Amino acid sequence: MIEVYTDGASAGDPGPSGIGIFIKGEKNAEKYSIPIGIMSNHEAEYYALIKGMEICIEKGYKTVSFRTDSQLVENAMEKQFVKNPAYAPLLEKAISLSEQFDLFFIKWIPSKENKTADELARKAIIRK
Repeated sequence: MIEVYTDGASAGDPGPSGIGIFIKGEKNAEKYSIPIGIMSNHEAEYYALIKGMEICIEKGYKTVSFRTDSQLVENAMEKQFVKNPAYAPLLEKAISLSEQFDLFFIKWIPSKENKTADELARKAIIRK
């Protein structure tokens, strides 16, 4: 099973934002640090999840377990519902992508367990 750690970060809310994706495979690890423009921290968290899923689909990974320190994103994916309608299109995209995997899991983890993805997301803001 592939483990995917995602994080979004913003310098301001909204502000310059970046995402970090750390993919742990059985034999290798991949790191992505991607600037994503001006948005809120919550939007950046969704974009990190979506981009992480897109990368996994492109690479042909079929069984994935995503880790996020965003309770908002994890709860939205589990319940398939968002309170804020601004996030509805992002949730719909994430759900659609998740259906392309044979097995898809998402789990909330504390920030201290998501340090690599966090560093990658912060690095993406600086690169902007």
